[in-house]
This record gives sequence, C-alpha cells and structure tokens, in this order.
Amino acid sequence: MTALTSLQLNLQTGDLSGAGTDGDVYLGFAGREFSIDTSADDFEREGARTYRFGDDANVLNASVNDPREPALEVENAARFPVYVRFQPQSRTDNWLLARATVTVNGGLFPMWDTAEHFSQRRGLWLGVRSGLVAHLLLHEDVPTG
Repeated sequence: MTALTSLQLNLQTGDLSGAGTDGDVYLGFAGREFSIDTSADDFEREGARTYRFGDDANVLNASVNDPREPALEVENAARFPVYVRFQPQSRTDNWLLARATVTVNGGLFPMWDTAEHFSQRRGLWLGVRSGLVAHLLLHEDVPTG
C-alpha cells in the first residue's frame, strides 16, 4: 500500500454573474473529508487556486486536514467517491464550480477531474436548489500524443 503524504486540489470558479461564494467547500478523498480554506479570499468569480494538504500544506487548520494523520493510503481512493462538496451560507447562496482536479503525492497521475462530465465553459452550479456535490472521475494513466 502507498502512504498518502499529500493531496493537491486545483479549483476554478466560473465566470458568470453570481459565480463566487463565501460559503464553505470540502474535498472528499479516501474516505475522509477535508476543509478547503486559505487566508485568501477563496471561491471568487473567475478565480483559480491550488490547495495543498499534508506535505507543504497551504490550507488553514492544516493539522486537522492532514491526510497523514490518521494515515491514509492512495489505494483507498478507489474504494470511496472523490468529490467536492459545497456548504452554502444560506438557502440562496450558490457557487459555480468550473473545474476541480485532484492529484496525490506530488505526481500528475493518478488524477481525478470534473472536466469530462460537465462543460468547463459553463461549469456546474452548486447550491441548496441545485445540489451540493460534484464527483470527480479517475484518470490513472498519463495521456499519450
């Protein structure tokens, strides 16, 4: 089994009116959920940010959002859904997720990605009236060509 020492999440917020949010966002990976937050103004319209958990963490509350404690294994990611979950501040709070990708242990693959199941141009609206979770698809191999 391969120890999970770091997670890297790249998030992009869409570029439509009302796309940004001050709500909370979480990453589900390998049977755990991690709080996605930094000291910056996260999840703003047309914003993109990389969040790191574990080695070289840049998230707030890194010690309680560390995939090394309790220890997780990369292989367990296949046993559980990989997802981004939105927790709105109110019933009218929405967020337009344009794209999310997750990689582990500093590598490019395996990679989990939203790109194939909703349009990057439009993205996916998350909110109380539209749903709160976006699942990511696994890409195990390096693309050729």
